[in-house]
Amino acid sequence: MSRFWSPLVHRLTPYVPGEQPKMADLIKLNTNESPYGPSPRALDAMRAAADNSMRLYPDPEATRLRTVLAERVGLKAENVFVGNGSDEVLAHAFQAFFAHGEPILFPDVTYSFYKVYCGLYNLPYRLVPLNAEMAIDVVDYTGPCSGVVLANPNAPTGIALDLATIRRLLDAHPDRVVLVDEAYVDFGAESAVALVKDYPNLLVVQTFSKSRALAGARVGFAFAQPELIEGLTRVKDSFNSYPLDRIALAGATAAAEDEEWFLESVEKVMATRKILSTKLAELGFKVLPSQANFVYIHHADRDAAALAATLRERAIIVRHLRGVRTSSWLRITVGTDQQSEMLLSALRECLLHNR
Repeated sequence: MSRFWSPLVHRLTPYVPGEQPKMADLIKLNTNESPYGPSPRALDAMRAAADNSMRLYPDPEATRLRTVLAERVGLKAENVFVGNGSDEVLAHAFQAFFAHGEPILFPDVTYSFYKVYCGLYNLPYRLVPLNAEMAIDVVDYTGPCSGVVLANPNAPTGIALDLATIRRLLDAHPDRVVLVDEAYVDFGAESAVALVKDYPNLLVVQTFSKSRALAGARVGFAFAQPELIEGLTRVKDSFNSYPLDRIALAGATAAAEDEEWFLESVEKVMATRKILSTKLAELGFKVLPSQANFVYIHHADRDAAALAATLRERAIIVRHLRGVRTSSWLRITVGTDQQSEMLLSALRECLLHNR
């Protein structure tokens, strides 16, 4: 605490990011990073970008990147916004679209940054409980609101909604923005980008941090009709006109163009996820049906925090989230086949020795 802080800073409860431990021979399965690394074309592009042009500011409109992203989904550059990671894109969206005096609606178990944004911008919100199966039920998203925010697939559960369900939500709130956060959509879920042309109230946010393996470059983006893109741009240019540096722009553009690498990497993760989920269930874990690059598991006879601590002793880091509905669960990133086997071996030992 400091007497120099403004009242807002005193009130804030900041987001706690996933740990980035400095341990030797670590199996890091706690922050949903790709186990395979970026496209070689992206790495080459970033190396090439580190030249004398670094003395110049980057393109504030990220024109090339926005064009490539738009072409991939049959839209135009005017339908695309980019920012410094999807977290920045989300932050701008909360500020641009949700200050209407009524609560924002989002799930009680979801990405915890949503509540942080509300605190930062002094926005009221209402938590909508997941159902008994830990899934989102859109019929619960009713009543006056300033907008709706859903992670799809949801995090930390990994459960996804189909497009018909997203349509129902959009139709129910025609005068409010429905933000669909698709950080994990590439691992088997349906993207709501297909609905952008039909719904002026839809904002779809994605990232290069997961399926494109560029978490270290910090590149996020959004798709929407031009009216919403303009709103985001007005906020961005009132905060930071140059959110992406030249190296990040070059790497993200090359990664977006390398469809072959992208599909190969995603397919490997999904194949490993299927095997891992089956073997975890055989060990007695309840495994939610994930369409993300992680699994969410619960064991009726074992304390989740204790399991996480025991795995850590074996240099395997998973994510344990404290909370009324999350403290008995573990979220585990899907790694390589070898990493999964080492995780399963460690869990078998933990269960055998009742640790």
